[in-house]
Order: sequence, then structure tokens, then C-alpha cells
Amino acid sequence: MCACRGAGSTPQRKTFIDSRDRYDPRSLDPALSTDVPTGRAVSYLFDGLTQFTVDAHLAPALAARWDLSPDGRTYTFHLRPHTTFHDGRTLLARDVVHSFERVLDPRTKGGRGWPLYPISGARAFAAGSTSTISGLSAPDDSTIRITLDTALAIFPKLLAMPVASIVPDSDTANFAEHPVGTGPWRFVQWKHDDYVLLAKNPSYWGGAPRIDSLEIRIVPEPSTAVAEFQAGNVDLLYVPEAETERWEHTDEKSAFLVSAPALRLWYVAINCTRGPLKDPRVRQALNYAVDVRTMLQRLVGGRGTLAAGVIPPSLDGADTARRPYGYDPAKARALLAAAGYAKGFAVQLWVGQDETFQRIAQSIQAYLAAVGVRVALVQRDNSAAREASRHGDADLFIKDWYADYPDAEDFLDPLLVGANKGVGGNVSFYENPTVDQLVSRARTTADNAKRAALYQRADSVAFGDAPMIYLFFYNELYAVQPWIRGFKAPAIFNGQRFLDVSIVGPGEIASPTRDSVARDTTAPHR
Repeated sequence: MCACRGAGSTPQRKTFIDSRDRYDPRSLDPALSTDVPTGRAVSYLFDGLTQFTVDAHLAPALAARWDLSPDGRTYTFHLRPHTTFHDGRTLLARDVVHSFERVLDPRTKGGRGWPLYPISGARAFAAGSTSTISGLSAPDDSTIRITLDTALAIFPKLLAMPVASIVPDSDTANFAEHPVGTGPWRFVQWKHDDYVLLAKNPSYWGGAPRIDSLEIRIVPEPSTAVAEFQAGNVDLLYVPEAETERWEHTDEKSAFLVSAPALRLWYVAINCTRGPLKDPRVRQALNYAVDVRTMLQRLVGGRGTLAAGVIPPSLDGADTARRPYGYDPAKARALLAAAGYAKGFAVQLWVGQDETFQRIAQSIQAYLAAVGVRVALVQRDNSAAREASRHGDADLFIKDWYADYPDAEDFLDPLLVGANKGVGGNVSFYENPTVDQLVSRARTTADNAKRAALYQRADSVAFGDAPMIYLFFYNELYAVQPWIRGFKAPAIFNGQRFLDVSIVGPGEIASPTRDSVARDTTAPHR
């Protein structure tokens, strides 16, 4: 399909090749977008009523604008005129109704309909007890009216998630393999476990992409992806954590690097219901016993900032002045003694297959041993470790949380609210009525400043209770070929849709420096 050259010259192709995905998308059907590769692919092929920019800000998409009723419950979305699907059909309001009903249909197995549950009648429809969604209607061909059970300030952000993408109301039975959307890219070919090929949509309402086609290359082994990048066969590489230092400290390699803070928290969930871990002094001691700063530098290449709460610094509600626990073994021992565990105790730390997580787990094991806490590592495949934590069988579990949408609520609610203990995401089994109340109030507070203040208070209360060992907020690190212009690292996984990315011709490539690449990536998004 393309002839490629080494990394020092422009390739003889007009296809942008992205090597970030290590496994096949689960599906190309928005209703089944439950993982990052699927969500990214869906965001290329489809649009929602709203969307996220590359900087993780909310922006209009198929809805050119929307109105909100005084009680905060009813949204009226006005569709962008003259929008068409890839097959030429005109987008109508009934397509939106069909899309949401399709996601919530009880016959849709394995989907992820919860972002639409705030709509009145959605849960009953999903349960099969009603045949229509009472809070969803299309008064005319260009208007969608949505009434929620209760006011929910973040609702427009939920509609920018891949699962809320709009499909035609007469989609085919093989839709997951041959999707038709309104997005900037049209489907061409999917060779499973190898690549997905897309072509630009010349009629895209936001303006056609600047490159002709986009190939999502599936590369399971990170070392293979690195080799392909160095050979000039791919344009975008996710730099493996283990290779960070080698890329950062080599002038030739560092010239290709682009990084950005991601909405992603790494942490160790502490099961607050098990043995000594019930005592907040013990949980605080675990935080003081671990030198997170050194682990971040030595094991993750410095790719992150220390966490002093669960809200990433870039989101409203983060308290950037709050200090992390800090490494203080003497204080850890004192807290353990005060809690009645001067001689320590034994716990299990569960970890999945990720090599970086395993190295961090081993390091934590050594740090905790120094204050008398005897840690047995339990290594399982990712799904088994996750299931054990969800069922409360793990004392400690090292994991990360990648935001579905850019809002503090997406960290506080799943990770810390009592109603979400276990399968809801709160695998610390933490419960504090004050935190629950603050988060609940924030969800219905329309004023951004007041909502942020509530988020900050909730995060502060939980931080004092220490339901986790707070590690760090992760920075994504990419390598981008010097012939690529306009790429900017996304803050959220579906924020980069390659509209402004281009491939320059021979003679346009200057000797790359990290600064020059970085400047090129700051081109304004649409």
C-alpha cells in the first residue's frame, strides 16, 4: 500500500500511520466502544452531539448549539444543518433518537450505556420494562429534546463519549465491520489484528482532513513499534515507559518527542474494609512509607507529576497547592505504632501483567518492608486482578484510571463515592458520607466555580482518609516523524482526530529539534 523510507526523508505516501494501538479494536460500532482502541476508531468515523478538543475542552459537534431549561433538566439540541452521513443520507433528529435507543436496547449485549442513563426513562428502557425513552424526543427534523431525571451539569460532556455517537437510523446488520458515520474519516478496510484503513471525508462539516488517509496499525509488541518508527514506516509512536530515558537523553531521538499531561491517575487502591487497612492512620502510613518521587523518576522516566488527590491538575477542582504525602519512613512507623501495629502486619498487593506496574509493585514491596509491613505480591492476568479487586479480595491493587470525560467528577465519583464500591470502580471500598454528599451536590450545581469548590473539598476530605497510595498523574510521550505537521498530543484519548495533521514534501523538512517539533504541534485546532 505504501513505499516507505528511513526516518531522515519524506515517505512516498499520503497515508498517516498511527502505531499506538497494541490490540485490535473490539468493534467499530459505537454501541460497543468499551476500550481505548475502539473509542479512538469510533471518534474518527462518527460524531456525537458534542465533542472534545485536543485540549479536552467541550465543543459543539453535530449539535451546533443547545439550550438548557431553568431547572437544569431539559436540554434542547439544534442539529448542524446540511450534515450528511458517508453514504449521502442527511442527518435527521430521528437518527439521534435511534442511536440512543440502540445503545440502551437490552438486546445490545456488552455495551456501555451508562452515559445515557441520566435521561428520564433510559434505565427502564434498558431494563426492557418500557418500549420508549420518555425523556428523549425529536420535535422536528433538526431538534432533539432530552429531559433528565435530575439536573446534571456534566451531561453535555457525557454526549461527547464514543458510545453516544450518532449512527443512521437504518444501519445494516454488519454495521460493526462496515460502519457509516458522519465523522472526518470514512471506513475503507479492516484487516483484523493488522490495521484499520480510513479515507478522508471530503464533505466533512468541519472541513476535510489535510491528509488523504489514516491507517491505524495494530502493533502488539512495543519494541516492534519502535523499530517501525525508526525505519520510517510509521508516523506516530507511543514511547514505551522503559525507553523514556533513552529517548529523552539522546539528542537525535529527543527531537521527535511530543508530550502532554494525560487525564490519567496511577495509584494503589487500599481496601478500607480489610484488617489493619480499616484504620486511616495505617493508610496514611503506607503513603508516607513509599518514595513516590524516586519511583516516578527511576521506573517511569519522570513521566508524570506527584498526586495529592485524585483530580488531575488541569481540571477544575484540583488543588494544586496541596502537598503530596511525601517520603517519611519515621512518620510512617509512628502512625503504625499509634494504630497498634508497631511490629507491622502482612498484606497482599495484587498486580496485573503490565511490566511497569510490576516494577512499581516490587519497589513498593521493598519500601513497605522497611517500616515492617510484609507485602506478598500476587501477579495475575489483568482481568483476574481486576475482578479480585472489584470483589474486595485484594488488600492492595495497583492500577490506573483514564478519564472517560474531562471533569473532576469522572475521578471523584467512580473512585471514591460509596455507591460505586466494587464493580462501580471504587475498589478501595471507601465510604465517607461527607465525600458522597459533596460530589452529589457538585453534580447538580450549574455554576462552574461553585462546582469546582465542591470537588476540591471532596478531594481534600478523601485525601486525609488516604483510601489509596497516591502515586502520580501520567504524562503521555509520543515520537512524531519530522515530516509530520500539526500533530498535538491529546489530553483525552478521543481528542485528536487528525484534521489538521499533514505530511510535508521533500525539501520542507528542517533538521528536527525538539523545540521545532513542539512548535509545529501547537497549531490551533478547529
